[in-house]
Amino acid sequence: MVMPMMRFEGKVAIVTGAAAGIGRATAWQLAQEGAKVLLADRSPVCEQAAAALRAEGHDAHGALVDVSDEAQVAALVQAAVARWGRLDIMVANAGIGGRGTTEATALSDWQRVLAVNLTGVFLCAKHAVPALRRSGGGAIVSTASIVGLVGVPGALPYAAAKGAVVNMTRTMALDCAADGIRVTTVCPGFIDAAMEGVVPRNPQETQRLTALHPLGRLGTAEDVAKAIAFLASDDAAFITGTALVVDGGYTAR
Repeated sequence: MVMPMMRFEGKVAIVTGAAAGIGRATAWQLAQEGAKVLLADRSPVCEQAAAALRAEGHDAHGALVDVSDEAQVAALVQAAVARWGRLDIMVANAGIGGRGTTEATALSDWQRVLAVNLTGVFLCAKHAVPALRRSGGGAIVSTASIVGLVGVPGALPYAAAKGAVVNMTRTMALDCAADGIRVTTVCPGFIDAAMEGVVPRNPQETQRLTALHPLGRLGTAEDVAKAIAFLASDDAAFITGTALVVDGGYTAR
């Protein structure tokens, strides 16, 4: 039996969007490697995910949070510090889908997607920084997308938000470097079982998207979780301000 690495023993992490998909896989990865994890999501399923981790012997708890609400994000960080005395890792993963062309995107849809996918990342970082500073430094890792790096027709609000996250990451990294806080983001390709509205679910479209990835498959939540865990760990101690592309070669074409 291969024992997992324990890169996060004694560390405390918050993972947003942790009820399912990449967030849940990331919470599991961090917990497997020794982290105490607060799983945050708008869905109460995050409580079930935390309970499943506790059943495996991990120190994990759930929290209902809307990341577009600053008071709720501030309370989330305070809850982690109150429970465990510190914060070392903030994974700002929460996101929603958002399709629409330039002409057809309603202002309300634009605002809704940016509130979660962009403002939510900003708020998580803003309120994590003081706690990370008190812990002597740490890591902020967000989830962007290849859609933030290349044009994808019909996904205007989503692309705008994810592209902004990529550049916001660079600026945050410069703001936070003196405090020993590293700021990075991951840019997944198309992921199996990704959020509804981002990856069409019909078999023909799945086959078409798979063919666009030179490695011959769509990614998995676990693929991205492992990349996030790397960026959050001391293995990435000299990495900040970067966007790690996890896309099976999609953007290499």
